[in-house]
Amino acid sequence: MQKRDDLDLDKFEKILKERVAQLEDNIAQLKEELDVVGSDDGMSDLEDLAALKNISSKDNTLLQRQEDELKETLHTLAKIKNGTYGICEKTGKRIPVARLEANPIARHIVGVEE
Repeated sequence: MQKRDDLDLDKFEKILKERVAQLEDNIAQLKEELDVVGSDDGMSDLEDLAALKNISSKDNTLLQRQEDELKETLHTLAKIKNGTYGICEKTGKRIPVARLEANPIARHIVGVEE
């Protein structure tokens, strides 16, 4: 496995760091919303409570997705640091630049099962 010299690693690192900041903001906001939803403030209307539970469920799902993406993005930043960015984790082949531009956190070449 060889380091990619055909990639503008600074560009990808900048994109990924911006995404980390965005994800961290989103996660903080979702956690805040869940805290508000979690305190029903003595609501007695069953419809209101049901609506809050529905919002809470959707927010929890979104929160999990955002946390997963944050973990993947941090993993990708570590790959830039250790020189393995843009290399398929299964095959050791180079991930095409177009794929990385479309999905900077891609771990595999197209067609390889994750």
